[in-house]
Amino acid sequence: MWGSPRRQPIPTLAPFSSAVHTLRSPHALGSRQRSSPLSLAAATRESEAGMAAAAGDDAGMDAVQRRLMFEDECILVDEQDKVVGHESKYNCHLMEKIESENLLHRAFSVFLFNSKYELLLQQRSATKVTFPLVWTNTCCSHPLYRESELIQENYLGVRNAAQRKLLDELGIPAEDAPVDQFTPVGRMLYKAPSDGKWGEHELDSILIIVRDVKLQPNPDEVADVKYVTREQLKELIQKADAGEDGVKLSPWFRLIVDNFLMRWWDHVEKGTLSEVVDMETIHKLKE
Repeated sequence: MWGSPRRQPIPTLAPFSSAVHTLRSPHALGSRQRSSPLSLAAATRESEAGMAAAAGDDAGMDAVQRRLMFEDECILVDEQDKVVGHESKYNCHLMEKIESENLLHRAFSVFLFNSKYELLLQQRSATKVTFPLVWTNTCCSHPLYRESELIQENYLGVRNAAQRKLLDELGIPAEDAPVDQFTPVGRMLYKAPSDGKWGEHELDSILIIVRDVKLQPNPDEVADVKYVTREQLKELIQKADAGEDGVKLSPWFRLIVDNFLMRWWDHVEKGTLSEVVDMETIHKLKE
Protein backbone atom coordinates (compact mmCIF):
# COMPACT_ATOMS: atom_id res chain seq x y z
CA MET A 1 0.00 0.00 0.00
CA TRP A 2 1.09 3.56 -0.49
CA GLY A 3 2.40 5.62 2.40
CA SER A 4 2.25 9.34 2.95
CA PRO A 5 3.12 11.21 -0.25
CA ARG A 6 6.31 13.21 -0.47
CA ARG A 7 5.59 16.89 -0.60
CA GLN A 8 7.66 18.40 -3.39
CA PRO A 9 7.67 21.85 -4.94
CA ILE A 10 5.16 22.08 -7.76
CA PRO A 11 7.05 21.64 -11.05
CA THR A 12 7.37 24.91 -12.98
CA LEU A 13 5.93 23.65 -16.23
CA ALA A 14 3.60 25.51 -18.55
CA PRO A 15 0.04 25.46 -17.17
CA PHE A 16 -2.76 23.67 -18.96
CA SER A 17 -4.64 25.96 -21.31
CA SER A 18 -8.36 25.44 -21.15
CA ALA A 19 -11.76 26.79 -21.95
CA VAL A 20 -14.71 26.02 -19.72
CA HIS A 21 -17.81 24.75 -21.49
CA THR A 22 -21.07 24.02 -19.67
CA LEU A 23 -23.26 21.04 -20.53
CA ARG A 24 -26.66 20.68 -18.88
CA SER A 25 -26.93 23.12 -16.00
CA PRO A 26 -23.87 24.60 -14.27
CA HIS A 27 -23.18 24.08 -10.58
CA ALA A 28 -23.50 27.01 -8.24
CA LEU A 29 -19.82 26.98 -7.33
CA GLY A 30 -18.12 29.44 -5.03
CA SER A 31 -14.94 31.30 -5.83
CA ARG A 32 -12.75 30.76 -2.77
CA GLN A 33 -9.40 29.12 -3.50
CA ARG A 34 -6.59 27.73 -1.38
CA SER A 35 -3.93 30.38 -1.75
CA SER A 36 -0.97 28.09 -1.08
CA PRO A 37 -0.11 24.49 -0.12
CA LEU A 38 -0.06 23.60 3.55
CA SER A 39 3.33 23.40 5.22
CA LEU A 40 4.50 19.91 6.11
CA ALA A 41 4.19 20.63 9.84
CA ALA A 42 0.71 22.07 9.49
CA ALA A 43 -0.40 19.18 7.29
CA THR A 44 0.95 16.68 9.82
CA ARG A 45 -0.86 18.37 12.70
CA GLU A 46 -4.08 18.53 10.72
CA SER A 47 -3.81 14.86 9.74
CA GLU A 48 -3.20 13.77 13.33
CA ALA A 49 -6.10 15.86 14.59
CA GLY A 50 -8.34 14.57 11.82
CA MET A 51 -7.48 10.95 12.53
CA ALA A 52 -8.23 11.45 16.21
CA ALA A 53 -11.61 12.97 15.38
CA ALA A 54 -12.32 10.22 12.88
CA ALA A 55 -11.72 7.56 15.52
CA GLY A 56 -14.90 8.79 17.18
CA ASP A 57 -16.95 10.24 14.32
CA ASP A 58 -16.16 7.49 11.79
CA ALA A 59 -15.79 4.47 14.04
CA GLY A 60 -17.51 2.27 11.48
CA MET A 61 -15.14 3.20 8.65
CA ASP A 62 -13.04 0.38 7.24
CA ALA A 63 -9.47 0.58 8.61
CA VAL A 64 -7.82 0.52 5.17
CA GLN A 65 -10.10 3.22 3.83
CA ARG A 66 -9.60 5.36 6.95
CA ARG A 67 -5.82 5.19 6.58
CA LEU A 68 -5.98 6.17 2.91
CA MET A 69 -8.36 9.01 3.74
CA PHE A 70 -5.67 10.66 5.86
CA GLU A 71 -2.46 9.51 4.18
CA ASP A 72 -3.47 10.43 0.62
CA GLU A 73 -3.04 14.11 -0.22
CA CYS A 74 -5.19 15.20 -3.15
CA ILE A 75 -4.22 18.03 -5.49
CA LEU A 76 -6.43 21.11 -5.13
CA VAL A 77 -7.10 22.99 -8.37
CA ASP A 78 -9.12 25.94 -9.59
CA GLU A 79 -11.73 25.64 -12.32
CA GLN A 80 -9.03 26.02 -14.99
CA ASP A 81 -7.16 22.98 -13.55
CA LYS A 82 -4.31 25.07 -12.13
CA VAL A 83 -2.80 23.75 -8.89
CA VAL A 84 -3.65 25.91 -5.86
CA GLY A 85 -2.70 23.62 -2.98
CA HIS A 86 -3.31 20.19 -1.50
CA GLU A 87 -5.57 18.63 1.11
CA SER A 88 -6.26 15.24 2.67
CA LYS A 89 -8.53 12.87 0.80
CA TYR A 90 -10.75 12.94 3.91
CA ASN A 91 -11.36 16.69 3.76
CA CYS A 92 -11.69 16.72 -0.02
CA HIS A 93 -14.67 14.37 0.22
CA LEU A 94 -16.53 15.98 3.13
CA MET A 95 -19.57 17.76 1.69
CA GLU A 96 -19.32 20.34 4.48
CA LYS A 97 -15.79 21.24 3.32
CA ILE A 98 -16.76 21.09 -0.35
CA GLU A 99 -19.63 23.51 0.19
CA SER A 100 -18.02 25.86 2.72
CA GLU A 101 -14.52 26.05 1.19
CA ASN A 102 -15.30 25.11 -2.42
CA LEU A 103 -12.62 22.39 -2.32
CA LEU A 104 -12.07 21.13 -5.85
CA HIS A 105 -9.53 18.37 -6.47
CA ARG A 106 -7.96 16.77 -9.51
CA ALA A 107 -9.13 13.28 -10.49
CA PHE A 108 -9.00 10.84 -13.38
CA SER A 109 -11.27 8.22 -14.91
CA VAL A 110 -9.81 5.33 -16.93
CA PHE A 111 -11.78 3.50 -19.62
CA LEU A 112 -9.95 0.30 -20.55
CA PHE A 113 -11.06 -1.64 -23.63
CA ASN A 114 -9.77 -5.09 -24.58
CA SER A 115 -8.86 -6.14 -28.12
CA LYS A 116 -12.52 -7.07 -28.73
CA TYR A 117 -13.42 -3.46 -27.82
CA GLU A 118 -15.29 -4.52 -24.72
CA LEU A 119 -15.18 -2.04 -21.83
CA LEU A 120 -13.94 -3.17 -18.41
CA LEU A 121 -16.21 -2.09 -15.56
CA GLN A 122 -15.71 -2.44 -11.82
CA GLN A 123 -18.12 -2.52 -8.92
CA ARG A 124 -16.69 -0.50 -6.04
CA SER A 125 -16.19 -2.41 -2.80
CA ALA A 126 -18.69 -2.27 0.06
CA THR A 127 -16.07 -0.59 2.26
CA LYS A 128 -15.54 2.43 0.01
CA VAL A 129 -16.40 5.65 1.82
CA THR A 130 -18.04 7.27 -1.21
CA PHE A 131 -20.41 5.42 -3.52
CA PRO A 132 -19.93 1.85 -2.20
CA LEU A 133 -21.11 -1.03 -4.41
CA VAL A 134 -21.89 1.15 -7.43
CA TRP A 135 -20.81 0.10 -10.90
CA THR A 136 -18.43 2.42 -12.65
CA ASN A 137 -15.75 2.66 -15.31
CA THR A 138 -12.50 0.71 -15.14
CA CYS A 139 -10.78 2.88 -12.54
CA CYS A 140 -11.51 6.27 -10.98
CA SER A 141 -9.20 7.91 -8.49
CA HIS A 142 -6.90 10.87 -7.83
CA PRO A 143 -3.36 11.87 -8.71
CA LEU A 144 -1.64 12.61 -5.41
CA TYR A 145 0.42 15.58 -4.30
CA ARG A 146 3.74 13.99 -5.17
CA GLU A 147 6.32 14.93 -7.76
CA SER A 148 5.58 12.13 -10.24
CA GLU A 149 1.85 12.90 -10.27
CA LEU A 150 2.13 16.69 -10.48
CA ILE A 151 3.83 16.61 -13.89
CA GLN A 152 1.65 18.67 -16.20
CA GLU A 153 3.40 18.08 -19.52
CA ASN A 154 1.28 15.77 -21.72
CA TYR A 155 -0.77 14.93 -18.60
CA LEU A 156 2.04 12.65 -17.47
CA GLY A 157 1.21 13.10 -13.78
CA VAL A 158 -2.36 11.95 -14.34
CA ARG A 159 -1.18 9.02 -16.48
CA ASN A 160 1.34 7.99 -13.82
CA ALA A 161 -1.46 8.02 -11.24
CA ALA A 162 -3.69 5.94 -13.50
CA GLN A 163 -1.01 3.29 -13.89
CA ARG A 164 -0.48 3.21 -10.11
CA LYS A 165 -4.20 2.79 -9.34
CA LEU A 166 -4.81 0.13 -12.00
CA LEU A 167 -2.25 -1.96 -10.15
CA ASP A 168 -3.58 -1.05 -6.71
CA GLU A 169 -7.27 -1.66 -7.48
CA LEU A 170 -7.27 -4.27 -10.23
CA GLY A 171 -3.85 -5.90 -9.99
CA ILE A 172 -2.99 -4.82 -13.54
CA PRO A 173 0.83 -4.83 -13.78
CA ALA A 174 2.55 -1.73 -15.09
CA GLU A 175 3.81 -3.56 -18.17
CA ASP A 176 0.19 -4.26 -19.15
CA ALA A 177 -0.69 -0.56 -18.91
CA PRO A 178 2.27 1.55 -20.09
CA VAL A 179 1.81 5.23 -19.38
CA ASP A 180 2.37 6.11 -23.05
CA GLN A 181 -0.64 3.98 -24.01
CA PHE A 182 -3.16 6.15 -22.14
CA THR A 183 -4.89 8.69 -24.35
CA PRO A 184 -6.27 11.71 -22.48
CA VAL A 185 -9.51 12.50 -24.32
CA GLY A 186 -11.31 15.14 -22.26
CA ARG A 187 -11.87 16.90 -18.96
CA MET A 188 -14.98 17.58 -16.92
CA LEU A 189 -15.87 19.32 -13.68
CA TYR A 190 -18.73 17.96 -11.57
CA LYS A 191 -20.09 17.84 -8.03
CA ALA A 192 -22.02 14.89 -6.60
CA PRO A 193 -23.11 14.12 -3.01
CA SER A 194 -22.85 10.50 -1.90
CA ASP A 195 -24.67 10.01 1.41
CA GLY A 196 -25.07 13.49 2.84
CA LYS A 197 -21.76 13.54 4.69
CA TRP A 198 -19.53 12.50 1.81
CA GLY A 199 -19.37 13.49 -1.83
CA GLU A 200 -17.24 14.40 -4.83
CA HIS A 201 -16.16 17.71 -6.34
CA GLU A 202 -13.66 16.89 -9.02
CA LEU A 203 -11.95 18.15 -12.12
CA ASP A 204 -11.68 14.83 -13.88
CA SER A 205 -9.28 13.93 -16.72
CA ILE A 206 -10.66 11.06 -18.78
CA LEU A 207 -8.17 8.51 -20.14
CA ILE A 208 -8.74 5.72 -22.66
CA ILE A 209 -6.48 2.71 -23.14
CA VAL A 210 -6.91 -0.36 -25.37
CA ARG A 211 -5.03 -3.33 -23.96
CA ASP A 212 -5.54 -6.98 -23.05
CA VAL A 213 -4.54 -7.17 -19.39
CA LYS A 214 -4.21 -9.58 -16.51
CA LEU A 215 -6.61 -8.91 -13.64
CA GLN A 216 -6.29 -9.61 -9.93
CA PRO A 217 -8.81 -7.29 -8.23
CA ASN A 218 -8.06 -5.98 -4.75
CA PRO A 219 -11.07 -6.79 -2.52
CA ASP A 220 -10.40 -3.69 -0.40
CA GLU A 221 -11.19 -1.63 -3.49
CA VAL A 222 -13.27 -3.74 -5.88
CA ALA A 223 -16.26 -6.02 -5.31
CA ASP A 224 -16.62 -7.29 -8.89
CA VAL A 225 -15.46 -6.72 -12.46
CA LYS A 226 -16.83 -7.47 -15.91
CA TYR A 227 -16.27 -6.63 -19.55
CA VAL A 228 -19.31 -5.31 -21.41
CA THR A 229 -20.29 -4.66 -24.99
CA ARG A 230 -22.27 -1.55 -25.86
CA GLU A 231 -25.52 -3.49 -25.70
CA GLN A 232 -24.65 -4.96 -22.32
CA LEU A 233 -23.82 -1.49 -21.01
CA LYS A 234 -27.17 -0.20 -22.26
CA GLU A 235 -28.89 -3.06 -20.41
CA LEU A 236 -26.98 -2.17 -17.23
CA ILE A 237 -28.07 1.46 -17.57
CA GLN A 238 -31.68 0.39 -18.03
CA LYS A 239 -31.48 -1.68 -14.85
CA ALA A 240 -30.03 1.24 -12.95
CA ASP A 241 -32.75 3.57 -14.24
CA ALA A 242 -35.44 1.06 -13.27
CA GLY A 243 -33.88 0.24 -9.90
CA GLU A 244 -33.65 -3.44 -10.82
CA ASP A 245 -31.40 -5.89 -8.97
CA GLY A 246 -30.00 -3.07 -6.82
CA VAL A 247 -27.88 -1.82 -9.74
CA LYS A 248 -26.44 1.66 -9.25
CA LEU A 249 -23.97 3.62 -11.36
CA SER A 250 -21.46 6.20 -10.17
CA PRO A 251 -22.47 9.77 -11.03
CA TRP A 252 -19.25 10.53 -12.93
CA PHE A 253 -19.59 7.36 -15.00
CA ARG A 254 -23.18 8.20 -15.88
CA LEU A 255 -22.22 11.75 -16.90
CA ILE A 256 -19.49 10.41 -19.19
CA VAL A 257 -21.81 7.77 -20.68
CA ASP A 258 -24.58 10.30 -21.33
CA ASN A 259 -22.34 12.97 -22.84
CA PHE A 260 -19.33 11.35 -24.49
CA LEU A 261 -18.77 7.61 -24.28
CA MET A 262 -20.61 6.19 -27.27
CA ARG A 263 -18.94 8.64 -29.66
CA TRP A 264 -15.54 7.82 -28.20
CA TRP A 265 -16.32 4.10 -28.42
CA ASP A 266 -16.98 4.49 -32.18
CA HIS A 267 -13.54 6.00 -32.65
CA VAL A 268 -11.85 3.40 -30.44
CA GLU A 269 -13.19 0.70 -32.76
CA LYS A 270 -12.17 2.62 -35.88
CA GLY A 271 -8.69 3.41 -34.54
CA THR A 272 -9.38 7.14 -34.92
CA LEU A 273 -9.55 8.20 -31.26
CA SER A 274 -7.19 11.13 -31.87
CA GLU A 275 -9.92 12.80 -33.93
CA VAL A 276 -12.12 13.35 -30.86
CA VAL A 277 -9.50 14.32 -28.29
CA ASP A 278 -10.34 17.66 -26.66
CA MET A 279 -8.22 18.52 -23.64
CA GLU A 280 -8.69 22.26 -24.08
CA THR A 281 -12.33 22.39 -22.99
CA ILE A 282 -13.37 21.72 -19.40
CA HIS A 283 -16.98 20.54 -19.48
CA LYS A 284 -18.94 21.60 -16.43
CA LEU A 285 -21.53 18.88 -15.87
CA LYS A 286 -24.28 18.29 -13.37
CA GLU A 287 -25.85 14.94 -12.59
